[in-house]
Amino acid sequence: MGHHTFDADRADDLERPDRYRYLSAEELLWALDLDGAATVADLGSGTGFYTDDVATHAETVYAVDIQEAMHEYYRAKGLPESVELVTSGVEELPFETDQLDAAFSTMTYHEFASDEAIAEVNRVLAPGSRLVIADWAATGEGESGPPLSERYTAEDAVEMLRSHGFSIGHEAVRPETFFLVVTV
Repeated sequence: MGHHTFDADRADDLERPDRYRYLSAEELLWALDLDGAATVADLGSGTGFYTDDVATHAETVYAVDIQEAMHEYYRAKGLPESVELVTSGVEELPFETDQLDAAFSTMTYHEFASDEAIAEVNRVLAPGSRLVIADWAATGEGESGPPLSERYTAEDAVEMLRSHGFSIGHEAVRPETFFLVVTV
């Protein structure tokens, strides 16, 4: 499967408001169900498009991306006060065990999906915490996003998450994407 990263030279493409047709800011915030004191991680934050939407609803949002070029773009765009940049892969997150109140991944699950990464996310989320995933579906037509061969089905994602101790609270399959809300 995939495990590629988005080309940082195309970072401007991540700032287009039409991305909300796949996941609205309101839907993401509903799924995260944050209080203002939450500590959250955006896994695969890129330019911070969705990070910005969450930043005013949490005390701290860690924008986690493996590409320093994406952080440079985000810095140039302007960081909200509550956002801290973290350059890391999801397999080795630099957080304490049970440190996070929530985490989310918007169109990046296919880039890091592995047993190591999912176990690591479970480690850093506090018991009862939510993980929200919206990603390109292997059942889609490929109108946007990565090639179909690099995508996962919702069923594959659910199976992997369950095998690492997550409980599925909400699952939706859409024409090009899937949307999951799970808890530790």
